[in-house]
Amino acid sequence: MPALAVADTVTVTDVTGRQVEVAVPVRRVILGEGRQIHLAAALDRDDPFGRIVGWGEDFEKSDPDTHAAYLARFPRAAALPRFGSPNSGAFDIEKAISLQPDLVVLGAETQRPAGEIRLVERLAEAGIPVVYVDFRHAPSRNIEPSLRLLGQVFGRTQVAEALIAFRVAEIARVTERLAAAGPLAKPLVMLDRIPGYSDECCLSFGNENFGAMVAAAGGVNLGSELLPGTFGTINPETIIVRDPDVVIVTGGNWEALAPNGAWVGLGPGADLRKAQAKLAALAARPAFRSTKAVRAGRIHAIWHQFYTSPYQFVALQQIARWLHPELFADLDAEETLRRLHERFLPIAYRPGYWIDIAR
Repeated sequence: MPALAVADTVTVTDVTGRQVEVAVPVRRVILGEGRQIHLAAALDRDDPFGRIVGWGEDFEKSDPDTHAAYLARFPRAAALPRFGSPNSGAFDIEKAISLQPDLVVLGAETQRPAGEIRLVERLAEAGIPVVYVDFRHAPSRNIEPSLRLLGQVFGRTQVAEALIAFRVAEIARVTERLAAAGPLAKPLVMLDRIPGYSDECCLSFGNENFGAMVAAAGGVNLGSELLPGTFGTINPETIIVRDPDVVIVTGGNWEALAPNGAWVGLGPGADLRKAQAKLAALAARPAFRSTKAVRAGRIHAIWHQFYTSPYQFVALQQIARWLHPELFADLDAEETLRRLHERFLPIAYRPGYWIDIAR
């Protein structure tokens, strides 16, 4: 029997600036958030669950359609131990230690609650390192470092760099064309975050995440002017007074979390006719029904899960086409997403990630 390769211990820097010693390539990994499989699967396309020994329970609840696609393709994933989030105090440290991982990957937004339960310290006492990645709170700054970090510890640096190059090139198709076009009128955009999930109006994004995408796509995000952080609430009266030119709703499949809600159902294989009907109902709310956006039919919906995905550049392309339809008439975000699946991902592409209001 040939001798097993000896892992090299390297010091990596995660997105919070922590320096962490990790024996690479890692062979047993816990994904603290199940949706981190979007990247892990690209790095290990042939066997995306080969090194995953546990993952967050969020994937099945927040993105059941993609979760089902992965389980259909890789049935053994159904037996993986699942973990709650440190944000809710539900991450089982003892269970994590029992799985003997070489690495635990957490989202940067969990750093404070993880500190409250000494999660990193208690895992370190068992010889288990923790790294933080971020696709949610400051993705415009942290997506590439997160990709490089996991590429390095997975021993998949070349794949990570190829994915980064793909991302950079697809972003440039928007930013370079905007730069070449010269001064353009920038539409005012209201990002309506997960409307219909609850009765609250109106959740939105500040100057990061979808807010940063709107800015990069040649628009002005209303929330960037009003909200101090990545997420926040804009009151209905402000929306009426500011009268946005474009409204972009985020939607998904939240049947497990908000059954029979008014949310716009989007995602792989979504029923777009039903989604359009729900979007029309949301457009009729008092805060929106008299806006320029609704009167002009410039109300759209996009898959909410782009907000915590390394593939936000696809959403950027679609938003650019909505904001500047003449400039980006030939930019096909669906074709970009299809190519992403064909080149990097182990599951087949299915449409359903965005819609326009029926006119």
